[in-house]
Amino acid sequence: MYYVYILQSTVTNRYYVGHTQDIQNRLDRHNKKRVRSTKSGVPWELVYTEMFDTKAEAYKREMQIKSYKGGNAFRELL
Repeated sequence: MYYVYILQSTVTNRYYVGHTQDIQNRLDRHNKKRVRSTKSGVPWELVYTEMFDTKAEAYKREMQIKSYKGGNAFRELL
């Protein structure tokens, strides 16, 4: 299984959208500052997930959600 996820920084209140096979491991990597683009927002909380059978499907959905960012469709997911 693959997951699309949305994280929210408890410090900066910004969001991060990504995909992974192991959601808990990925969240740990974000919170241990092992992901360059999210280092400044630690700690991060998982606020949304979706499951997919293939990596291609998850990536396509991630790109779709990123295109929503800041819009009504993005806020409706949360």
